[in-house]
Amino acid sequence: MSSFLPALPFDPVAAVLLIPIAAAALLALLPGYRMTARLNVFASLLTLIAALSLFTTERRAPGQYLLIDDLNIVFIVLNTFVGFTTSVFSASYIAHELETGRLTPANLRFYHAMYQIMMFGMNLAFVSNNIGLMWVAVELATLTTVLMVGIYRTHEALEAAWKYFILGSVGIAFALFGTILVYMAAQPVVGEGYDAMVWSLLVKHAAAFDPALLNVAFVFLLLGYGTKVGLAPLHAWLPDAHAEGPTPISAVLSGLLLNVALYAVLRFKILLAASPETIAPGPLMVTMGLTSLVFAAFMLYRRRDIKRMFAYSSIEHMGIIVFAFGMGGPIANFAGLLHMVMHSLTKSAIFYAVGHIAQIKGTQRLSSIRGLTETHPGLGWGLVIGVVAIAGLPPLGIFMSEFLVVSSTFARQPLLAIPLVLGLLIAFGALLLRLTGVAFGQPRGSTAPAEASYIPMYSHLALVLGAGIYLPPPLVAWFQHVANLLG
Repeated sequence: MSSFLPALPFDPVAAVLLIPIAAAALLALLPGYRMTARLNVFASLLTLIAALSLFTTERRAPGQYLLIDDLNIVFIVLNTFVGFTTSVFSASYIAHELETGRLTPANLRFYHAMYQIMMFGMNLAFVSNNIGLMWVAVELATLTTVLMVGIYRTHEALEAAWKYFILGSVGIAFALFGTILVYMAAQPVVGEGYDAMVWSLLVKHAAAFDPALLNVAFVFLLLGYGTKVGLAPLHAWLPDAHAEGPTPISAVLSGLLLNVALYAVLRFKILLAASPETIAPGPLMVTMGLTSLVFAAFMLYRRRDIKRMFAYSSIEHMGIIVFAFGMGGPIANFAGLLHMVMHSLTKSAIFYAVGHIAQIKGTQRLSSIRGLTETHPGLGWGLVIGVVAIAGLPPLGIFMSEFLVVSSTFARQPLLAIPLVLGLLIAFGALLLRLTGVAFGQPRGSTAPAEASYIPMYSHLALVLGAGIYLPPPLVAWFQHVANLLG
């Protein structure tokens, strides 16, 4: 157990894990909304500071359970940053839910405690050096979000949570079977016990593993974790979970939890790349990515619920990211990393806006939300910028990442660029069609002033705009290095 927790009490790796779990214990006991909401924000801020300190402290050698390297530090910092801004958004959003009676004080204690347990689970998945522990962490993060999706206790919310649980359990069972197969492939080479599950050891000896077992394992792992990524046709849980759960959880699902499952897929992709006799994982990822992109693009036209629409937008963009990583190579991997970061920041900002809009209008139906730039200009223009960004228009960051994906595909596989560009154009048309009425149509519904903080939304959008105009050279060099690691 000593190898699981570092000896130094202020080690940032320990802080990233211990702060959320300690905060969860306190939040489960403390009464009162204001105190728990502030503690939730404070704990999330401390976790973010601990994650940022990973850049300045000496990196520890990989242990039997924990690992910090150039790949996961990107995910950890992004996870804790969006986790912090979502906790700030959540404070005002949940206050409104309490005032309207949709949530009770007991619900709020549960909500805030589960929020920190969810952050602990996601952080643990990122820093795990043990593929079994990573599986447990992903399952923990999934179960906490399942419980939070059903927190309103309505028939629709419970149905969405149950659907999420069933499909997520099928996915995690596939992932568990794939993990067992990797262990079986490693055992004759590395030996029995924990060593056959330590990722840093597995990647060193992968060339000697049975390639047939690794091939089968990756198929199960891609299907299993792909369910959590929201890839079609394994996506059915995602729109319901977004539509029926609290909006802060929608922001976390799209901005963070999908990345956790994607990170697991990338770890095993690196493992296969280290074994020259295994199948190339790229074609499988390209196929699922393109399928998700094109399917979600068409489905955007059929949505009548604003949160469901942006849920399908998340499926579309995760398809783009998986496609980019499937293509591989320095440019496509760089584009995949950049697109992942830009999507997390943009989509969470969109859900911040959508959450307050739905509270003001009292509905999530697109037909009942009109003329936001006139009635609520702060929210309306924030949503406009977010949709313009997620649609891939310049000069925002997603334009740059999509341009890199398309250009690298044209250079290497021109035929694949046709469905890729087609899917992007179809989704672009759907988003702009919906945006026209919601933002600029004849005002409809409540015009009550919004009691909300716009800081989380606009801070994300400012970062996305800044990234589209200028990427600092150290950040570019970092992403280029990680892109080379991914093969």
